[in-house]
Amino acid sequence: MLPAREALARLKDGNRRFVANVRNPSAHDTHDRRAELASGQHPFAIILGCSDSRVPAELVFDQGLGDLFVIRVAGNIVAPSQVGSVEFAVAAFDTRLVVVLGHSRCGAIQATIEHLTEFQKTTAAQSRGLRAIVDRIRPSVASLLETPLRNDPDALAHAAVRANIRASVAHLKHGSEIIETHIRDEGLMIVGADYSLETGAVEFLDPDTLG
Repeated sequence: MLPAREALARLKDGNRRFVANVRNPSAHDTHDRRAELASGQHPFAIILGCSDSRVPAELVFDQGLGDLFVIRVAGNIVAPSQVGSVEFAVAAFDTRLVVVLGHSRCGAIQATIEHLTEFQKTTAAQSRGLRAIVDRIRPSVASLLETPLRNDPDALAHAAVRANIRASVAHLKHGSEIIETHIRDEGLMIVGADYSLETGAVEFLDPDTLG
C-alpha cells in the first residue's frame, strides 16, 4: 500500500515525464507485467476522469498496466455508479489516493454553459442521457454566470472546469460513508487536478480548498 502523498508524488513525476516527452520504459514493458497482474491488481491511485479521448490517464501520468484504477465519464461527474466504483477500489485494493481529473476545453462543461445561456435552443436537442450529465454540472456553472465571468467566455469555461472539479471532489468526500471512513481512519486523500490539453501539464489543486 502506497501512502497518499507518495502516490501523489509518483503521479506528479509521471506527468513531468509526459510533458517532457520522456517515458518510463519499465512502466510500458507490458508482456511480463501482464502475466504478473493476471492473478490480481494493486493500483496505487484511483483516477476519476473525463471520457475525452485526449485525456487518457495512463499516458498523462506515464503509468503502466495495473498502476491506476481509472473511472471515466463525460465531465468527470460523480453519480452513484462513480461513487460505487471508488468505494470498491478503496476497499478492495487499499488504495490511498483518489484524483478527480478535469481538463481544459471540456465538451460537457461547454454543453452546460450553452444550456444555461441558450436554454430554449439547446434543451430540445439534448437527449435524456446528456441532460443527466448537464444537470450534475449545472450548479457549478450557474453561480459563475452571475459574476462578470459571463462576459468572458474563455475565463468562464476555465472557471467552470475548476468549479466542477471541486464539486466532484466534495461529492466524493462527503457523499459516502465508506469513503468518509477511509479518509478519517486510513489516510485516504481525495484531490482535484486540471489537465491542460495545450501543454500536457496537470495542475493539482490545493486539497485544503476542496471541501
